[in-house]
Amino acid sequence: MSEAPTLENKVVIVTGAGGGVGEGIAKLAASRGAKVIVNDLGVSQDGTGSTDGTPAQRVVDEIKAAGGEATASYRSVAEWDSAHAIIQDALDAYGRIDCVVNNAGILRDVIFHKMSELDWNLVRSVNLDACFYMARAAAPHFKAQESGSFIHMTSTSGLVGNLAQANYSAAKLGVVALSKSIAIDMERFGVRSNCIAPFGFTRMVNTIPETDEVNRRRLAWARKMTPDKVAPLAVALMMDESKYVNGQVFSARMNELFLFSQPRPIRSAQTAEGWTPETVLSNVFPAFKSNFFGLEKSADAIGWEPW
Repeated sequence: MSEAPTLENKVVIVTGAGGGVGEGIAKLAASRGAKVIVNDLGVSQDGTGSTDGTPAQRVVDEIKAAGGEATASYRSVAEWDSAHAIIQDALDAYGRIDCVVNNAGILRDVIFHKMSELDWNLVRSVNLDACFYMARAAAPHFKAQESGSFIHMTSTSGLVGNLAQANYSAAKLGVVALSKSIAIDMERFGVRSNCIAPFGFTRMVNTIPETDEVNRRRLAWARKMTPDKVAPLAVALMMDESKYVNGQVFSARMNELFLFSQPRPIRSAQTAEGWTPETVLSNVFPAFKSNFFGLEKSADAIGWEPW
C-alpha cells in the first residue's frame, strides 16, 4: 500500500491566516507535516485599525499545541519590501520556502458611482498588488530549487460579478490573470500557480450588508459554509502529487469543488470587405446576441444551495 501524501520538510506561507480560510489552510498544512509561516497583520476587514499580532499568534499556538510547527508573521503583504521580508522570515526560520498561499484580502464595498480613490487603491493593493509582491519575492527561490507552488485566492465576484464590488472584483479577476502568467513564465522551472475562489463564512464575508434579496440569500448560504472546507483543496495543491496541476482556477464551496472555465472565443464573424460601424450594428451584434452573457451576480450563476 502506498504511503499517504504529506508535506513533510516543506515550508508554507499563508497570508491572512489569523482567521477564516487562511487559518483553516495553515492548520491543515501543519497537520500534514508542513512548517507554516502564519502571516496576519491583525487589522479589520476593511484594512483599517492598528496592527494586532493576536490572531496570528493564536493560530501558531494552536498549531503547536496540536504537535505542528509554525511561526507568526505580522508584516504587511501590500508593500514590496515587507513582502520580501516575509519570504526572508521563512528562510531564516526554516531554511527554504515551498509554497505561498496568497489569501490575505480586504473589502470596501461601495456602489461604483460613489467609490472613492481610497476605496479603490486600498482594495487593489491588498487583493492584487500583494499577490504580485509575495509571488515575486518567492520566485527566485522557487526558480533556484526548481520547485514551488503558488496558490492565489480569487473570487466569484471577479469571475462572475457582484454588486458594489468594482474594486474587489477587478482585483480578484486580476489575480487570475497574474496566476496564469506566473504559470506560463515559470513552468520551465517546475513552478506552478493556481487559483481558488473560496466560499466560506468568514469575518470578511460577514461585512457584506444585507441590502437586497440576493445578498440576504448569499449570506444565509454562506453561514452554512465553514471556511475549513477550502483547506483540503489548497493543501492538495501544495503536494508533489499535484505537480501536473498548473494555471487552473478552482472553487471550493462546502462539499463541492469546481473547475472554472477560462475566457476563449465563442463566436466569430468575418467579411472580405472589412467592417463598418453600420455593418457591425446590422450584422454582428444581432448574430452574437444569443451568445451574450447576462448581468449575473455570483449568487445567480451558482444558485443552488451548498451541500
